[in-house]
Amino acid sequence: MNGTTPAADGRRDRVVVVTGAGRGLGRAHALAFAAEGARVVVNDLGTALDGWGRADGPDGPAHTVAEEIRAAGGDAVAHTGDIATEEGAASLVATALDTYGRLDTLVNNAGFLRDRMLVNLTGDDWDAVLRVHAKGHFLTLRQAAAYWRTLAKEGRPAAARVVNTTSGAGLLGGVGQGNYAAAKAAVVALTLVAAAELAPYGVQVNAIAPAARTRMTEGTFAGLTARPDEVSPLVVWLGSADSAGVTGRVFEAEAGRVTVMEGWHPGPTATAPGPGPGWTPATVGPAARALLTRATEPRPVYGARPPAP
Repeated sequence: MNGTTPAADGRRDRVVVVTGAGRGLGRAHALAFAAEGARVVVNDLGTALDGWGRADGPDGPAHTVAEEIRAAGGDAVAHTGDIATEEGAASLVATALDTYGRLDTLVNNAGFLRDRMLVNLTGDDWDAVLRVHAKGHFLTLRQAAAYWRTLAKEGRPAAARVVNTTSGAGLLGGVGQGNYAAAKAAVVALTLVAAAELAPYGVQVNAIAPAARTRMTEGTFAGLTARPDEVSPLVVWLGSADSAGVTGRVFEAEAGRVTVMEGWHPGPTATAPGPGPGWTPATVGPAARALLTRATEPRPVYGARPPAP
């Protein structure tokens, strides 16, 4: 590994990787990090909204955003590898290390949609969306974590940060988005596990559930007007050493509002009557119904029809 010293505290001079940074939220994050003095690796394949096609040439979105940063006086390099492959994820981290000598922050943002109702959802649609969101997060995180673990074993732990991207669909579900919701729920679970496992190496791992109008959301949430750059300040803070002590959290972020999301917690509980064999189908049903009367009603799935009056 490179022998340079990890980044100092704060936001300036950090080396940041942002996946899916050619458009929308990723582009906004990359520009925001650069504006704070970070050096940015801009990753993007340049695919269409549904993941088809590729625009990874010099006129593609990754190169365009990197040039935009450089034109504003910042420092950026483009990376056009597929982060949902072993080779692409490895080359992404290698680009940061070869270009800037270290990696301080990983922002996992790349993704696309193939929305279908469950009865129309194909296996290919399922696999493609799970691949880019869940596997893409995992592979880049694993590559970055290996580098940070090596630093820690050398006695030079980094103030490293990972910001993953989930969604309201991953927290509550989304009608017509079974594949996307499952992938984004997986991102939350991965975030919690990674935060626990990587803490000894000086790595903090958090997730955001952003709400902003991008090409991914405009078809699903036509009335959404929040801009991508209104989400980026939270991402920059989470990706900096200023966020010391914050890990294993999920934040919902939209225009002017940040919310700490709270996941599954034990609710009302019942114990099987005894002595005896414990629950039976005849006794557990009434007990479960009684518990539900004391439980908090779940928030509705996005896009679900309201119950009939």
